[in-house]
Amino acid sequence: MSNHNKLDHLFLLIQSLSKSEKINFKLYAGRIKRNKNAKFIKLFEIMSKIHCYNEKKILENTPISKIQLSNMKAHLYKQILISLRLQHTEENYDLQIREYLDFSKILYNKGLYIQSLKFLGKAKIIARCYESNTILLELVEFEKMIESQHITRSLYSRSGELSVESKELIERVQCHDALSSLSLELYGLYLKVGYVRNEKDKIFIETYFRTNLPKFDIEKLSFYEKLFLYQAQVWYHYIRQDFIMCYRSSCKWVELFQNHKKAKKIAPVSYLKGYHYLLDTLFYLNHYSKFTKVLEQFEKEVQNEKIILNGNTRILIFMYKYTNRINKHYMEGTFSEGVKKVIPPLLKDFNKIYNRLDSHYIMVLYYKIACLYFGSGDNKNTILYLLKIMENQEKNIRQDLQCFARLLHIIACYESGLDENMDKKIQSAYKFFIQMDDWYIVKKKIIHFFKNLGNVYPHQIKGQFKKLRERLLKYSDHPYEKRTFLYLDIISWLTSKIENKSVEMIIKEKFIKNHC
Repeated sequence: MSNHNKLDHLFLLIQSLSKSEKINFKLYAGRIKRNKNAKFIKLFEIMSKIHCYNEKKILENTPISKIQLSNMKAHLYKQILISLRLQHTEENYDLQIREYLDFSKILYNKGLYIQSLKFLGKAKIIARCYESNTILLELVEFEKMIESQHITRSLYSRSGELSVESKELIERVQCHDALSSLSLELYGLYLKVGYVRNEKDKIFIETYFRTNLPKFDIEKLSFYEKLFLYQAQVWYHYIRQDFIMCYRSSCKWVELFQNHKKAKKIAPVSYLKGYHYLLDTLFYLNHYSKFTKVLEQFEKEVQNEKIILNGNTRILIFMYKYTNRINKHYMEGTFSEGVKKVIPPLLKDFNKIYNRLDSHYIMVLYYKIACLYFGSGDNKNTILYLLKIMENQEKNIRQDLQCFARLLHIIACYESGLDENMDKKIQSAYKFFIQMDDWYIVKKKIIHFFKNLGNVYPHQIKGQFKKLRERLLKYSDHPYEKRTFLYLDIISWLTSKIENKSVEMIIKEKFIKNHC
C-alpha cells in the first residue's frame, strides 16, 4: 500500500465520505453558480474516483497546475469540512451549542445584548441536557461578561445566581478533569508496557492511582464523571491483572450506558470500549458461557444498528468483533475453523480501513491472527504476521506484544523447521527483552531451553519438554510471571510436544473437559 496514499489527508477525508455526504458536498459547493466549473470541484470529482492517491493522474484530469495543487487541496479540504459541519450539526449536540455560541457572539458585537443572551440560553439548555459542563462553564462566563458590562435584566439577583453557578461548574469541571486525566494516563501506561511486570511496577501503579483519584460521592457524580471513574478502575485492575475486579468495573461501565439510553448516541465509542473490556476480562477469566452471551448481545446491538455508525465506531466495531470472535475460537480450541471462518472476512474488511487504523490496533490484530494460525498448525502464516509486529519501528507502542511476538516467533520457527540461524534469532530476542526491560523468569527459561536444545540428543528432547513444562507450571499463578501465559499458551504447546498431539487438539480436549 502506498505510503503517499496513507499520508495524503485530503484523499483520506474524501475516501471516508459516505454517499450522502458526497451528494451533500456537491449541493453545498454548487449553491453558487460560478462554482459549477470551479477547479476545486474538478479536484473533488477525480479524487472521489481514484482508489489510491496518484498526483500524476490528478494533474492529467484537472485544469490544475502542479504549483496550484497544494493550495487547491487545502481549499477543498476546508470546504468539505464546512459541508460536513452543516450536514451533521443537528445530530451533534456540541456543534449545536457552538453554533448558538457563535450566533450569540455575533449579536453581542452588534450591541444586540438581549438577543445574544437568548441564544446563550438555548446553548445552556442543550449543554445541561448532555452534562457538557466544560462548554457550559464557557457559556456562563460569557453571560457573566455581558451582565457585568451591560444592564440587561431588571433582577438584581441575576449576577449572584451566575456567580454561584460558575463556582459549582468549576468544581464539577475539576472533578471531571481529574477523573478523565487519570483514566487517560492509566490507558497510556497500559498501551506502553501492558501488565505489571514486577513489584516496582505494582507499587508505582497503585501509588499513582491512589494519589490521583479525587475524593467523590458516587451518588453526586454525573454520567461522564462515573464513566471516567469506571474507565480508570478498568485500566487500573487490568494493568494489575486483577480480572475479577476488572470484570466488576467493566460491568458498571456497560450498565451505565444501558441505564442512560441517550448516552449510546452521545458517546458510542466509550460504549463500545466498555463492551470490549467486559468481553476481554471474561476471556481471561475463561468464563465461556458468559463470554458467548455477552458477545452475542454485542453483535446483536451492532447488527440492529443500535449504535451510531460513523468513522470511529466502524473501526472499533471491526476491531472488537473480530478480536472477540478469534478469542472465542481460542477458548474452544477451534483454531482451524477460526482460520476458515474469521480470517477471510477480517482481511477483506481490514483492507478497507487499513489507512485509518493506528499502530496499536494493527499490532493487536496481527498478534491475534498469528496466534490463530499457530493454533491451527500453520507456522508459515504465524511467522508472516509476527514479522509484521517485529518490524514495527514504534518501540513505545505495545512493548509487551513486541516482546511476546519474538518469543512466539522462535517457537514457530522451531515448529516449522526453519531453525537455521536459531542462535541469531534467540540472541536478537534476548537483546530486545533487555532493551525493553522485560527479561523475567519465564522468558529466561524458554530462551535457555531453545538455546540448549541443539546440544540435546533426539531421544532426550521429549524429556526436556517435560522438564520445561514442570518448571513453568510453578509460575502459572505467579503475580507477575503469569502475564506470559496470558499472551501465549506455552503450557498447551509443551503438552502437545509431550503427548504427540496438535496444540489444537490439546486445547479442544481441555475445553470439552471443562465446559461439556
